[in-house]
Amino acid sequence: MFERAFWKNLIEEKLSSRNVLWLSGVRRAGKTVLCRALDDALYFDCELPRVRRQLEDPEIFFSRHRGKLIVLDEIHRLVNPSELLKIGADHFSDTRIVATGSSTLAAKRKFRDTLTGRKHTLWLIPSILADMKSFKITDLDSRMLKGGLPPFLLSEEIDDHAFREWIDSYWAKDLQELFVIERKAAFMKLMELLFRQSGNLFQAQALATDCEISRQTVQNYVEALQVTLVLVVLRPFSGASASEVRAQPKVFAFDTGFVCYFKGIESLRNEDRGLLLEHLVLGELLAQWPKEQIYFWRDKQKHEVDFVLKPGRGNKVTAIECKSSYRHFNPAGIKSFRRRHPDGKNLVVCLDELEPWTQSYSDIEVEFLPFRALPGYLHQKT
Repeated sequence: MFERAFWKNLIEEKLSSRNVLWLSGVRRAGKTVLCRALDDALYFDCELPRVRRQLEDPEIFFSRHRGKLIVLDEIHRLVNPSELLKIGADHFSDTRIVATGSSTLAAKRKFRDTLTGRKHTLWLIPSILADMKSFKITDLDSRMLKGGLPPFLLSEEIDDHAFREWIDSYWAKDLQELFVIERKAAFMKLMELLFRQSGNLFQAQALATDCEISRQTVQNYVEALQVTLVLVVLRPFSGASASEVRAQPKVFAFDTGFVCYFKGIESLRNEDRGLLLEHLVLGELLAQWPKEQIYFWRDKQKHEVDFVLKPGRGNKVTAIECKSSYRHFNPAGIKSFRRRHPDGKNLVVCLDELEPWTQSYSDIEVEFLPFRALPGYLHQKT
């Protein structure tokens, strides 16, 4: 059993202010293992009939375990999970509850409406640097190629059959619970194209043409991919300038291993590392920031900043560029960005194993940071 201290601490932090936590994440992200590792937690697997019988009367169940930390795994197997959690939140505030289950449950209106203001949500994303430390894995190339799902990352070899099996299970067990998708072949082709183009601007019409479906169907399928947490859509950051991209989003696949699988990457080139580093940096950002505060920036002259962090009100924003090596950095993108949005830090995250340093480019300063130092930087400075 690996100690995933980062996530355990986040769970404790969130449960200190609300007693119900919804732990989300794709299949095989490690939700069950993490929950079983929580200190002094009472674990209940709702897939088991005897557990479901215990939960038929929530009041009796919570009274029996009052004041404890309770894990309700696979809670979507219950007839009325939202009512159960509402009773726990409203009438047993001294009992802490961690619930996991299909991401599609959290998308249902009744679940959202019933638990509004009553729960925290935590998204267990594929392995971040803190997890790699827990797993005693230091090779970033291996993390990029295998991906961040713990069984994949910890395996000795890259197993294409395991990726295919995961995709088949995702189709059968995640999508079919919430969505009616009549054209499986078109959906799967769209998913493959989006993963192959991961990190690029979303081109709805081009995708519709390639998959031989309507533009609206593409939008519907992308929504399904977002709800099931396999696609991350980032909005463009913009101000008053008409030369900035304002509507067209960027899409990222949830995991580098699946990007490599769909692109057929067996060994990494520098250009591969640069692209995959963007995905790893996004994972670190999502582990510490709400997705609604993470953007990208691009203007119509194709100047670009990989990520923009806007933590709240005011004009200060952090611009982040990702490069396989600091030698590949071109300041033109950040300079163009700062002409329109002058306040905030500028950061280049690279794979070079060097000490952080700052360099001036005309009237702007740029901080260079090795990727392994990014989590501490985000925690302390942004």
